[in-house]
Amino acid sequence: MGLNMRTATVERKTKETQVKATVNLDGSGKYNVATGIGFLDHMMEQLSRHSLMDITIEAKGDLHIDYHHTTEDVAITLGEAVAKALGERRGIVRYGSALSPMDETLSRIALDLSGRPYFIWKVNFTKPKLGEMDTELFREWFQAFAFNSGATLHIENLYGENNHHIVESCFKGLARALREAIAIDARKSDDIPSTKGVL
Repeated sequence: MGLNMRTATVERKTKETQVKATVNLDGSGKYNVATGIGFLDHMMEQLSRHSLMDITIEAKGDLHIDYHHTTEDVAITLGEAVAKALGERRGIVRYGSALSPMDETLSRIALDLSGRPYFIWKVNFTKPKLGEMDTELFREWFQAFAFNSGATLHIENLYGENNHHIVESCFKGLARALREAIAIDARKSDDIPSTKGVL
C-alpha cells in the first residue's frame, strides 16, 4: 500500500450546513480551516498540528441559530474522511493513547481504530460557554468524530480548572493518539491488525 494513497475528501450538504473536509494521513500537520466558529477552527488546527495529518475544512452553517449543526457536521465529515483515507486499515498500528497535560490540566485519551464505534466521555465543565461556543458541543464533536471514523474513543479529564485548557488538552490528546494509531507498523505493513482479518 502506498502511503501517498492515504488521502480522502468528503463533502456533506444538508439544509443546515455545507462542509467539505480533506485529510492526508501522512502529512506534516498543515491545515487550512474555516468553519465560521473561531474556537472550533483553533481546535481543528491543534488536531492537525499534533497528529501530523494535513487537514482542510471548509464549512458554512446556520450560525445565526447556534453552533450545534456546524460543530457536529464538521466532526461527521472529518470522521468520514479519516475512515475513507484509512481504507481497509491495513498495516496501521490501530491503537493510540495519550496523557495530555496543559498547565494545571491533565486529560487521558485512549483510541482504537477498530471499525466498531464506541464513545466514553468523562469531562465536566464549570461554565456553559467558551467565548460564544457552548461547552456541551465538545462532547457532540468527539462523539460524532468517533462514530464516523469507526473508532472506539475514551476521553477522561483527570483534573483541571480552566475550561479552555480542559478542552484543548482533549483535542491535543486525540491528536497524539491518532498519530500513533494511524501510523504504519513497519513489522506488519501489509496485514490488517485483527485476528478476524477485517476491521
